Formats: sequence, C-alpha cells, structure tokens
Amino acid sequence: MAVQWTEVWDDDLGSADPLRFPGYADRLGEESVTTGRTATHVRVEGRFDVLGGSMGVVHGERVVRAFDRATALGLPVVCVTRSGGARMQEGMVSLVQLGRTVAAVRRHAEAGLLSIAVLRSPTTGGVFASYASTCSLRVAEAGAVIGFAGPRIVADTTGESVAGVSHSAETAHAAGLVDAVVPAAELDRWVDAALGLGEAPPVARLRAVDDAVGPPDDGATGAWSEVVAARRADRPTGIDVAAALASSWTDLAAPDPTVRTALATVAGRRVVVVASDRHTAGGRPTPQGFRQAQRAVALAGRLGIPVVSLVDTPGADPGPASENAGVAAEIAATFAAYDAVPVPTVAVCVGEGGSGGALALAWADELLIQEHAVFSVIAPEGAAVILERDASRAPEVAEHLALTSSRLRDMGVVDAVVPDDVAGTVAAVHAALGTARVGARRRRPDALSAAALA
Repeated sequence: MAVQWTEVWDDDLGSADPLRFPGYADRLGEESVTTGRTATHVRVEGRFDVLGGSMGVVHGERVVRAFDRATALGLPVVCVTRSGGARMQEGMVSLVQLGRTVAAVRRHAEAGLLSIAVLRSPTTGGVFASYASTCSLRVAEAGAVIGFAGPRIVADTTGESVAGVSHSAETAHAAGLVDAVVPAAELDRWVDAALGLGEAPPVARLRAVDDAVGPPDDGATGAWSEVVAARRADRPTGIDVAAALASSWTDLAAPDPTVRTALATVAGRRVVVVASDRHTAGGRPTPQGFRQAQRAVALAGRLGIPVVSLVDTPGADPGPASENAGVAAEIAATFAAYDAVPVPTVAVCVGEGGSGGALALAWADELLIQEHAVFSVIAPEGAAVILERDASRAPEVAEHLALTSSRLRDMGVVDAVVPDDVAGTVAAVHAALGTARVGARRRRPDALSAAALA
C-alpha cells in the first residue's frame, strides 16, 4: 500500500530501555511503527522489519498521539498493522500500551470519527489484541496470518495445529473478526471506499426475483392471501432491495448471513444499511445476527449517519443453540440499540415481519411496509397451534391478527404503505430519509398504546 505522507510525526521519540534488557540497546534506533498525516487521513503504518513489528513504549506512544491528533483534527485514521505482538524486551512497560492504545481509539470513536485497521501478515499478539481490533472497520490481506497467539506458540502450548482452523485472514472473516478479506493489490481501493473517497461496488443480487411481485394467484383470500404473498420465493428480500437502493456497499462482518450490514451510499449520502436475507439459513437471525445489527447501528450513531433497515424474516431462530446463546437478550439489546441511536432511522418491511425478532430490526423513526407484506405478533400457524390446537386453521386465524399492511397503517403501527415493486420502495426510502426525525420511534408506539387503552 503506497503512502504519500504530508507529515511524519514523533520520529524523535526513543525508548529509554526501561528493563536494561541484555542486548536491547544495540537494537534501538528505527521503530516498528510510523505515524503521520496524508492528504485525507491520519496514518499508522506498522513495520515488521523492525523487531518483528513489536509494540513497545515508543510504538504505543506514537499510536496514542496519532489517534489523539486525529481526534483534534477531526480526521479518520487508517492503521496498517504488521506485528508479532508486545515487545518482550520492555516487559510490562510494553504491555500497558495495549490499554493506552485502546483508550485512544475509543476517544477517537466517541468524537464521531472513523478508523480502519488493515491487517497485513502477520498481525498477532498485543497489536491484534489492542488497537487493531478496536478500529471501526477491519480488513485483512488475503492469506495473512491473523491471531492472538502466533501459530507456533499455539502448537507448542496446546499441541494443536491451527492449519485451516484459525489464524488466517480467511478464518478470521468466517468468524466475523474482520469485515473483509482483500488481495493486497486491492487494499487501497477498499480503504478509499470505506473512507467515502471512492465507490465500492453495489451489493450483488444473490438470486433471480420478480421486482414487481404482488399478491399470489392461487385462490387464497383475505389476510392469508397476504401472508402467502409475503412469503413468495420470488419476492425480493431485504438484500435484494438493498442491491437496488445502494450505489456503494462496504460489507460489515456477517457470520450470520441472515442479517447483512454495510456502510453504503444511498441517493448520494452515506448511510448504514441493515438488510434481511430470508432465503439464506432459513432467514431466522441467530444471536450473532442481532449482534451484527447492533454493531452496525452503533457505528451509524458514532458517525452521525442514518440507518436504513430492510426487514424480511419469519422471526428469530428458536433453536436450542440460539436459546442457550441468549437470543432473547440479543433481541432486547437490538431494541435498545435502535432506540438509543442519535440519528434518523428508516425501516421497511419488505416481506414478512415475524414477531419481536423482526420488530427489533424495525424499531425506527419512519416505519414503512410494502403493500403485500405482513407484520404480526406471531406467525398464523403458531397462533393456530396455540389457540386452536390445529396449524391447518392458520388461514382462519390470520384474519384476526391484523397483520395486513392496510390494517397496520390504519391502526398506526406503521407510518405508510409503499408499493411492492423495488423501484417504488427505493423511492419511498429516499423520501423517508428526508423526513425521518429522531424520536418518532417512540412517539408512534406510544400513540398506538394510548389508543389501545380502555
């Protein structure tokens, strides 16, 4: 990655060799990190050729000062890391740099500024366990060694091989530890897009869908007909609408593929998008999926940019693994994240809104629903089993759940009904981004509740 420095900072700092470690003084001189400024951002550039990129007091101090200057200047930070970890020759003086650098990244984030870690090979130990993992976004060089303990340490300590299991850019991405894995030649382009200095490609559509899907022609009637329409296999789900909505798309980590999140560009403005994919893994978010949404919403709040949610899910994953992993707590935490975020939020139900798992992703200042979408306290089949002991009575029970778009609008559950076709929905989102006001996310449900009291 080519760097065009406009300023280089703190190159006069030196280590006092605090432990008088044998032979260390002879190796002092150049340092394992360079910091300074480019035309667009503050830069932290690791150097593995100097003492294995290890972080001692000078490395830590330079990183802390770089982030604090970036905070004062209102600039983003790009950290390119290559490091074996904390510097043994400086003992605990080195180790405390982990906490110091994390605190500096946090101060920068709290100022509403973006930071990006570019993890090159290797990025391990204390640097990985501090500022590299605290940055807002993280991208790894394809094939890079990424991990807390180095592979040799793991093998010697545990007797286990990490090959194909951990300690690579690719396994880190699968685990959600990095947002993308990119070939070395494309890292600059990815970083520029994430900084908003260039356009990332739009998200690719995953399947053939009918952009103008409407009610089914299968003889179903009434509310049940709307349920059938909402679940049609050729109906665009959230990520399909996102493909038409966003001209630029920088994915955030998504080990749960049912919830896709990204820094995106919509109608010329930066937003965070949260998009359901009901056609992947059953479309039911796990606890991890809700955590992905929480992270995305928190990022939007720090950067001061709107959130757009495109919701289409039959509900949260109810399986034992999700239950034991705290799915209920993560749904509650997602409600809390959307409620607290200090930026305008827009949500559209573009298919099925299934119970609390869907509403948590749609707790927004402007809540829209497509004409032939549905939103319900419970799936009609579940309600029929509970109320009638007979799932086959779902069409009958659906009539009583007030789940159709027109009923939801009339009751005040949603703000408006929008066309089913993708172009119409995109236009509605553009308009809603101009009218959404922080706080309506509470006023609408408060009014609904007041009207329902006897």
